[in-house]
Amino acid sequence: MQKSNVELENELFKSVYDKTPDYIKNLNLMDFSNEGEFTFTLKKEHLKPYDKNKNPEGLNLNEWFANYAKEAKVSTAGIRGPQNILYPQDTRFPINLVGIVLATLAKALVANEKYKGKEIVKVAGREVRYNSELFLDAIARIQAANGIRTLVPKDRKTIPIWLASFLAFKLDLLGGEYITSSHGISVKNATKDLNCQGSQYLPEESMEFVNKIQEIFDETNKKGTYKIKISAKNNPLIDEKVLGSIDDGVDLYVEYLKAGVAQKINLDLIEKIKDKIVIENVGGSAYRTLSRVLQKLGISDKFEWFNIEEDPFFHSIGKYNHTPKGEKAFYDYSVDATVTAKKQDGEKFFPVIETLHYEQKLTSMPVGTTVLITDPDHDRLTIAQTEYACTIPELEKAGIDYIRLNEDLILTIFTANQAFLMLMDFWAKQLKSKGLWEKHPRFMIKTTASAISWDEWAKNQGIKVVNVPVGFKEIANIMKKVELKLKKARAGEVVIDDVFGNAINLGINPRLLFAGEESGGMIMGSEELITSNSGRFAIAMREKSATEAIIVASALISKLQKKQQSLSEYLVEIFDENNIVGRFDTRVDIAYYNESEPDINKLKADKIAGEAKRTKNDLFYLSIAMAVKEGKMTLEDAKDVLNDAFKSLIFDNLKSIKFVGDGTYLEFTDKYIEIRPSGTDAKTKAYGGGSDKAVIETYANNLGYYSGERTETHKKFIDDKFYNETKDKAMDYYLKFVDKDANNEPFEIPEYKFLNK
Repeated sequence: MQKSNVELENELFKSVYDKTPDYIKNLNLMDFSNEGEFTFTLKKEHLKPYDKNKNPEGLNLNEWFANYAKEAKVSTAGIRGPQNILYPQDTRFPINLVGIVLATLAKALVANEKYKGKEIVKVAGREVRYNSELFLDAIARIQAANGIRTLVPKDRKTIPIWLASFLAFKLDLLGGEYITSSHGISVKNATKDLNCQGSQYLPEESMEFVNKIQEIFDETNKKGTYKIKISAKNNPLIDEKVLGSIDDGVDLYVEYLKAGVAQKINLDLIEKIKDKIVIENVGGSAYRTLSRVLQKLGISDKFEWFNIEEDPFFHSIGKYNHTPKGEKAFYDYSVDATVTAKKQDGEKFFPVIETLHYEQKLTSMPVGTTVLITDPDHDRLTIAQTEYACTIPELEKAGIDYIRLNEDLILTIFTANQAFLMLMDFWAKQLKSKGLWEKHPRFMIKTTASAISWDEWAKNQGIKVVNVPVGFKEIANIMKKVELKLKKARAGEVVIDDVFGNAINLGINPRLLFAGEESGGMIMGSEELITSNSGRFAIAMREKSATEAIIVASALISKLQKKQQSLSEYLVEIFDENNIVGRFDTRVDIAYYNESEPDINKLKADKIAGEAKRTKNDLFYLSIAMAVKEGKMTLEDAKDVLNDAFKSLIFDNLKSIKFVGDGTYLEFTDKYIEIRPSGTDAKTKAYGGGSDKAVIETYANNLGYYSGERTETHKKFIDDKFYNETKDKAMDYYLKFVDKDANNEPFEIPEYKFLNK
């Protein structure tokens, strides 16, 4: 059994080892320690369940595939799930070596059919999660066996997701593969499939290779076997030279940054930083790339790093030896620093922040020290800052969360809604000071679950806002629509529909100021359109980047240091300057089971039971929204149903209830609440924003935790047939939104000059 020098990690290993049956431990399907070519033979028996006597070779791949295909239709951030961290060939788990091989092969076959006779080049990258190195090796070797060149970093080391995405676009590659589960729990993993734009696959793109896996299974059933070739580890199509010649793409990325957020006006400010900024490098993998970026920009001495060693257990961050209910068990809250939970006595706390031990690390540093917390794939950012405890009354009045470090010091913790409002405001002021603001009409793209303060701020600044469903691929899809309109319209106005059904006029030749979501991911647009090697153009990159956020945040911090102003004071200043009413926001994360449960049978059973609860909660609201949309109910009817179901809440000032692509959005005169089911897990998320924090927290908790039980009033307006068809109706609406004005220009594989150098 694998051993660690961390006691809690050993507990995890022991738990996984004890719950893994011997037949899984003894599997030897594919030996990737064999560096030569070899063949894996998929057998008919592998598709069916394991039976010690009747089918000892059973892997139950049919069940694995059914769940995989289901997730591919709705996934917002790659097809992800838990894995057996000690035995990656364990096909009982959603993410496993066999599944990675099958999905990679299917994508390769689809690519070869589409681009017959062409030179196909993709990029592959990873962060530090368990088995990521193995999965990267498998992907590269499967692709090489199918004639696809794969660009990887030297020694196949880590790179961030945004760099893989950037390279896919900049080098005009067919796309890429990236292994991560973002800020999810340690035992989770995923493959994020990147298309030729560098954005994550939309469901229709995923379904192409899912259908190909079905063809492979059909042939296996028909012929009894299906042979899958794995290339040698040193196959020349696994290419380390190209990325090696451009420092993994860091050189190109720095050029891009200098044309955007790392312009002289920001770099000059960063160079004047007095008190160093802390970069909390969760998982350790951001350091390898970000340190080079900062060095090439000449600002690396302005930062201090925490946790630079790469660690798949993420330095025990977010990990506990008991569940929220106090039961003895390994429990992982993820590495999302903004997650809140309640202790046994009902006290709210930040479980991830608590495990960062800042009471030891930050109290000896200058008061006002800012901490920039980034996740393992380095796409999300959380901002925190030390302050004197005497500021607590003002923080509470402003709705800013904090934790105590000692009697005199606290750490303010900004939600992404608050942090990104500061960054977009600061960047807008920087553009204005440079005389660039008036050169283009400005717009932003945000998810519906993000703060209404962003919409209010944008309206006050004359910036148009396009609201989209949750997921950065939804943001990227709008970018591509805008680019197609720019290409066709030339001097004409660009009009884009948002997910609320509004036509948003962005003006003539607009520029993206900001795109982001409340979960901590953002990107800034550039003044000049970004061009690829072959001349494609983009208004912004397709993946969120903590590096862009760090550069803008650092310039802002420098400016505030000079003024001796805290971030919390600056946030309140923005609220006041822009007359923002919806200053408060909340998010309630409702997990219906323990994702860290090592017993896969219990995990599956708990997840299925949890999914039923999640769906029931979702359908209660979604059916109302769809019934109003289709004229079966009026808004007044909807208010009656909700007032009847929630006696302690008031819905009289409800303005609208709408399906927004992946959740139900309730707009009130003084707030919004969105109830969104996870498309891939037994979870519900309840978001809120408005003028009173206590009120939105009450509504979000009540609506989020509601059982979904249909009341008699609900049944009076919505019959069983309509209720049962609600999901399909909603999906049709979502697909119409995605497809309208879609940029489906075919990708032409160019001549890759960099391969001939």
